[in-house]
Amino acid sequence: MTQPIGNETSIIGVDIGGTKVAAGLVDGNGKILLHARQPMVAAGEPEDALKAVTTAIDSLLSQLPAAQAKREFQGIGLCAPGPLDPQTGVVINPPNLPCWRNFPLAAKVADIYHLPVKLDNDANAAALAETRWGAARGFNYVFYTTIGTGIGTGIVFDRRIYHGHTGAAGEGGHMTIDFRGPICGCGKPGCIEAFAAGPAIAARARARLAAVHSSRSLMHDLVQGKLEDVTSETVGKAFASGDALAGDILHEIVGFLTVWLGNVVDLLDPDIIVMGGGVAAVLEKFFDEIRHGLPQWCVNPRASEIPLRMAHYGADAGIAGGAALCA
Repeated sequence: MTQPIGNETSIIGVDIGGTKVAAGLVDGNGKILLHARQPMVAAGEPEDALKAVTTAIDSLLSQLPAAQAKREFQGIGLCAPGPLDPQTGVVINPPNLPCWRNFPLAAKVADIYHLPVKLDNDANAAALAETRWGAARGFNYVFYTTIGTGIGTGIVFDRRIYHGHTGAAGEGGHMTIDFRGPICGCGKPGCIEAFAAGPAIAARARARLAAVHSSRSLMHDLVQGKLEDVTSETVGKAFASGDALAGDILHEIVGFLTVWLGNVVDLLDPDIIVMGGGVAAVLEKFFDEIRHGLPQWCVNPRASEIPLRMAHYGADAGIAGGAALCA
């Protein structure tokens, strides 16, 4: 006899990005039971983009036994890039989703599926998932960051996302650590994202490789001498193979992150810091170095006691995050 998949506590989590929509069925313990994926129509008409979301959800539901496909789930949680309004469920004007401008996404999805629907920023939702089910389970004051193409952050206090007065809190990736630093994509100078996100690491590596004798680096070989092809992944692969220059570059990135997290600790005094994303996976070996370096950049004398952990949810952070919004 076929066992049912999920139950009345199961939630549909949806991760909406600029190139794809990923949906998953998540149980009450945060386990992702089923997956579905659909290309996103980011530059099309608003309803075309909505159709990409519903197609992903429908594809997920089609994997369930017929008797379950129409059952009442606990809800649908949607993760999307900001800016958005988590209170009204409106997507405002995200740069990588030009299809939606002041679009009532949560209400549209609720009308189609007749389920409660919640919407939030992807990093906020991932922070909540890590708090409920992941690396920060059991902690009350959580600072979460995902480091990849950009740097996103989320703050969870007493198991609730901290949104601030206007709903825009948690943009920690755009905290300035050097007002004379490079201009960030947001327009501000010296944001941590401009120093430590994937593109910044790649740019730093390309500059170093262009120097004399840099051809001795494994990074040079990995891209067959085509410096324009160097990415943060190139740096990570070279470091894993013992490349000295890649190690030097990552040590510099760790220094920037330590300064930044020192400011975060002095402001929030979290009882745990969780890092996710592709760059964080490369930097995991440096976590102890970051933690022990925090007292140099904090007035908090107990800064080094704060655990720094790798996120539990990797590529599925958005699905788990969406589900956590409805849990």
